[in-house]
Amino acid sequence: MLRLRSALPVAALPAAVALLVLAGCSTGPSGSTTVEPGAGGSTSQADANAFPVTITHAFGKATINAAPKRVVTLGWTDADHVAALGVAPVGAPKVTWGGNAKQSSDWFDKQLAAIGGAAPTRFDDADGAPIEEIAKLDPDLILATNSGITKVEYDKLSKLAPVVAYPKVAWGTPWEESLDLIGTALGRSGKAAEVKAQTEQTLEAARTKYPQLAGKTFIYAFVTPTDYSQVGYYTPLDLRPRMLTELGMKNAPVIEKLSEGSSEFYKTVSAEQAPTLTSDILLTYVEQGDEVANMKKDPLIGQIPAVKAGAVVATADKRVGLTTSSPSPLSIPFMVDLFVPTVAEAVAKADAS
Repeated sequence: MLRLRSALPVAALPAAVALLVLAGCSTGPSGSTTVEPGAGGSTSQADANAFPVTITHAFGKATINAAPKRVVTLGWTDADHVAALGVAPVGAPKVTWGGNAKQSSDWFDKQLAAIGGAAPTRFDDADGAPIEEIAKLDPDLILATNSGITKVEYDKLSKLAPVVAYPKVAWGTPWEESLDLIGTALGRSGKAAEVKAQTEQTLEAARTKYPQLAGKTFIYAFVTPTDYSQVGYYTPLDLRPRMLTELGMKNAPVIEKLSEGSSEFYKTVSAEQAPTLTSDILLTYVEQGDEVANMKKDPLIGQIPAVKAGAVVATADKRVGLTTSSPSPLSIPFMVDLFVPTVAEAVAKADAS
């Protein structure tokens, strides 16, 4: 199992395709009308009387006695949340899927420049939390609110500094909850509330601009080009579907039913069930431009209703894919500008079919 955000076994996919399953700037692209997460108010000081503070998480409790000065992040979005609150982390995982040449993201880098912070040391966490590398950074706080750290890793990391792990399940912490936790850990709950309100304004503006999304059903799926025997889908627990529901859309009833009682973020069904995968639109990742056409030609996969109707959002830009798989106050404006319009186009095709 890869250490990235997915429940999909690596053995089930070729290496290059597996990266797709696992899987901007703070103000959005040129011409954007979205709100800058870090804008307004001081970002240099913790809230008065914020410490000491104790935070409960999946592995226990973390007590932070003073404003942290050397923050290391392990969750895929934790560095974004830290930067959005005006703090530059000293260490963070490499962004190997959807990242830029610096193994970072464009939106994180621009926010870092806006707050005058130095770039963090980037480490590889594909094989687990690199304890020794993190120790060298001399952290006084380790944030893993949207991570997959194990209890064994947590115990080792806790010997270095207080660790705030995910509150419930690995890789499944919504951006709002991560922001609240990190705001508390940094003593910046007031700033976190500002950032949350600004981000919610951005999402509200998107819902207003694209009212046709309201109530539309979707399936966020993945089909391996070399294996049309099954269809993978992200369950309602995954952050990708959660992001779409924040735009007013709904998980397809068939996905809700298939996911009942499951704690997994990704599951599969046989291609023979393709006709039952009913939704207004289908979203997926692609590497080649002809993948959707090939899906449509396949006698089984081509029977997925949204595929037959051409109501498919096929994301080839990994940067855009990263914004949906790892949403944060910094990446959401980018997603709204470059991803949501394509979703609206797919909905229009569904309405016309």
